[in-house]
Amino acid sequence: MNGRTMKFRTPNSGIVATLLILILSARCFTAELSARRDGLLKRPNILWISLEDISPDLRCYGDAYAITPHIDRLAQQGVLFTNAFSHSGVCAPTRSGIITGMYPTTIGTHHMRANGVPPAYVRCFTEYLRNAGYYCTNDAKTDYQFAAPITAWDDNRRGAHWRNRPDSTSPFFCVINLTSTHESRIRQPEQAYQKLRASLMPEQRHDPAAALVPPYYPDTPLTRSDWARYADLITFTDRRVGKILQDLEEDGLADETVVFFWGDHGRGLPRAKRWIYDSGIRVPLIVRWPGHVPEGARRDDLVCFLDLAPTALALAGVAVPEHFQGQVILGPERAKEREFIFAARDRMDETRDIIRAVRDKRFKYIRNFMPELPYAQTIDYMDQMPTMRELRRLHEAGELNEHQRLFFRDRKPVEEFYDTLADPHEIRNLVADPTFQPQLQRMRVALDVWARETEDLGLIPEPILDDRARPEGRWRTTQTPQIVIQNGRVSISCRTMGASIAYALGKPAPGQRSDWKLYSQPIALPADTRLRARACRLGYRDSPIARAVVR
Repeated sequence: MNGRTMKFRTPNSGIVATLLILILSARCFTAELSARRDGLLKRPNILWISLEDISPDLRCYGDAYAITPHIDRLAQQGVLFTNAFSHSGVCAPTRSGIITGMYPTTIGTHHMRANGVPPAYVRCFTEYLRNAGYYCTNDAKTDYQFAAPITAWDDNRRGAHWRNRPDSTSPFFCVINLTSTHESRIRQPEQAYQKLRASLMPEQRHDPAAALVPPYYPDTPLTRSDWARYADLITFTDRRVGKILQDLEEDGLADETVVFFWGDHGRGLPRAKRWIYDSGIRVPLIVRWPGHVPEGARRDDLVCFLDLAPTALALAGVAVPEHFQGQVILGPERAKEREFIFAARDRMDETRDIIRAVRDKRFKYIRNFMPELPYAQTIDYMDQMPTMRELRRLHEAGELNEHQRLFFRDRKPVEEFYDTLADPHEIRNLVADPTFQPQLQRMRVALDVWARETEDLGLIPEPILDDRARPEGRWRTTQTPQIVIQNGRVSISCRTMGASIAYALGKPAPGQRSDWKLYSQPIALPADTRLRARACRLGYRDSPIARAVVR
């Protein structure tokens, strides 16, 4: 369904399949090392700039209300994807899929704010890059639905940057997460917002009266105000994007760096964030790769966030693990276009639900597995948004029109079907329209096949999933690694299936963080070297530290 062979993808596949995947993963770790030693790989730097809670509400995407000159310039220098989608409408499941290259519904990280335990063969894809010699940094959000392992990043903290790498000739993979567009910033206190607004030039400040609010919102001064604040936040953050790109230019790295710009899911407003309508999952994605992608290009093929990991690995010359569920979208290994993308919504904070969606370039099919539940369930964090409060107030007063009332029905329809070209806001359900029955049936089948092939865990009650991941609620701890030293050559192993191993040399100075390196093969060390090793597995607690001295 997605252009890659789907094998051994889930924890239900059995011990033999898991062992085979672990073997294949080990081969991925060693194959690129051999190629790197042979000098076969041309390895660009890779920079990801991610924004939170934004839809393609940018001037380069045709939004005349937007003021985004730096992002627009980036689009002019690279390729803009018009059909890019997240697999989730909220941050943590989205980022869980990005870092692993797998659907959260496959690896058990689909419920918002879960503590998942992915299958043993699942790693953070950055380990493959580190193993290939990339310096990998993350500033600073993780939100993976499991603790970020020490093996995932060379530097994972506020201020992590390509400029901190110890060797300026080493290729880097750098992620800079900008949080200034987050949902919470729209409803920040007035004094804080006015300070941000004052930092913008007068011509950059958005007039609420000019905002074009979607038809599922009441057109009131309050909803216009939220929309204008959201647009101001994007303009403010656009300047930060420009500064990052300027730093890259000043360092002389722009021509040898692939820049990805993306938003983690849709805008942080009602019926967008948390939902799998296009307002919640359609995202901006721009890639600049000088000399490799044409400037000012636009691509309308369907891409999804699961494509980010395999694409980064492919650009780095690293073999893409067979269990990944995305596909390569750039470079000589670019896969053929897919027919569909898929998305899921499950528990959101304190509120249960199960919704799945499949979309092609025109049509969207949504299946509500809990139709007895209304859309407008109470979620405390969501309900702090002024627009959400305005919706509830006007609903109680009976002042919403037919499109705005859809969100407050007592029950959801079992199925929804939309023509997104004719109805981009997805407010006219065509499921009963005889004209579209062939397309509807095609997408029903596509969703069923996807759920079966990826072994969607969504219908398993969360307490059962939790008990399977952590029997009796007990966190498991990765076993202490074993260090074997022979003639100055150090080998480190761990008995926990799927564990990754990190090691550090010497003794860290007081108050300084340890520089944990990723272990992948035996290392030669001089005599009297002090060595520490720690093992970790996703969803487990890290092992105790093992220590040894080379003799």
